[in-house]
Amino acid sequence: MPQNILFFGDSLTAGYQLPASAAFPSRIQEKIDALGLPYKAHNYGVSGETSAGGRQRLPTVLPRFPELDVFVLELGANDGLRGLPVRETSQNLQFILDEVHRAHPQARRVLVGLEFPFDLGPLATLGGGRFGHYAQEFKALFRQLADKNEVDFVPFLLHGVIGQRHLNLPDGVHPNAEGQKILADNVWQVLGKVLGT
Repeated sequence: MPQNILFFGDSLTAGYQLPASAAFPSRIQEKIDALGLPYKAHNYGVSGETSAGGRQRLPTVLPRFPELDVFVLELGANDGLRGLPVRETSQNLQFILDEVHRAHPQARRVLVGLEFPFDLGPLATLGGGRFGHYAQEFKALFRQLADKNEVDFVPFLLHGVIGQRHLNLPDGVHPNAEGQKILADNVWQVLGKVLGT
């Protein structure tokens, strides 16, 4: 019986406007299968979800997994795009990590880091030009949470994809199928070790 990996995230996990087979959790399943590992990836990404939305959704998702071996948390991008307070995002992600640990103390938790470039157009004027400061705080919250909770950490999900027009949909924000392959590689660098490869 395969062991369960739950990917809990937003549009980056869901594979916005792409077939499910193109989203990075499916690409990771391909890597798992190629290595003959006994794991099943479950994609619970919801486009547009904030960390607060994930906090509210979690109690409806966790009961579906009586057995859970790995929990991959990818949320916060929509918080950042909306300029929500970093403290709120951090508190919501902490709540999710705590609840997963409470329900499945043996499960390995993986936190996925996010960050923004400093040239997001209109966003650069956020808070009277304080966006650079906000972006630094936003980036830092993920590593701080990972260190505090001693969980496995993917430093930057969009490494090599953000700002690359040919790897994103026309909106310039969501990765296309090729971009999702790179996201899978970025996550696999950490997740592969968690799974013992």
